[in-house]
Amino acid sequence: MNTQSPVLLSKALRPSATEAIQVVVADSSPIQSQLLTRALKARRELRVSAVALEAAALHDFMQSNHVDVVLISGSNLPDLSLLRWLHISYPKVAPVLLVERDDREMVVASFRAGAKGLFLFNHTPFRTLCKCITCVARGQIWINSQQMHSVVNALSEVPTLRIVSAVGRNLLTPREEQVVALVVDGLSNRGVAGELGLSEHTIKKYLLRIFDKLGISTRVELVLYALSHGENRPANGCRGAPERRQTRLPGIQ
Repeated sequence: MNTQSPVLLSKALRPSATEAIQVVVADSSPIQSQLLTRALKARRELRVSAVALEAAALHDFMQSNHVDVVLISGSNLPDLSLLRWLHISYPKVAPVLLVERDDREMVVASFRAGAKGLFLFNHTPFRTLCKCITCVARGQIWINSQQMHSVVNALSEVPTLRIVSAVGRNLLTPREEQVVALVVDGLSNRGVAGELGLSEHTIKKYLLRIFDKLGISTRVELVLYALSHGENRPANGCRGAPERRQTRLPGIQ
């Protein structure tokens, strides 16, 4: 069984143990939303409301109501746009995703988008969900050991920066993409070499080939291209691959 245990990230307990936790259920299924809301209302420590799984509905409700935890569930997952909006607009609110799967890509993307918990709703007892809500409301992260490994592994991976032509054709090899990403992150040739386990001479050769392919001549130009045109997104079709930043160079066919 994929059991879950919370990891404490903050000593600040919010709200206090004597205060009711204000919970909002945002679900695309009205029936499931009603059932979940009814079940949670049976817990005396929780105050539960339900809204549609839409940013506008959440915004309208949260403008006039205090909220500690938002439970997000529905057919729009794993589209995480609502989660990102919530994280940016209401950073003090703890979002928890109720999901049916927790593969590596889902886990990493969810926490990167601002989730404070990832709960396997179909595989974990309801009483554990109540514990999850209490934990995230008090400043903790709800994550199991397998999910934690996925997050840690993603942090340790070498990033890549994908550069494509105006028609979407890859201009660099995967290794060259890694070199570009590390250069954009501010690493020297020695730093890039250390990250990739290569010699500085090899890195210089890579950069010369990259400059030639892109029609530029300096590291500064390379960084400016990335900063001006970069777009963060995961690599298509690469389950478990590190996130790639895509840079589209105008005029290059």
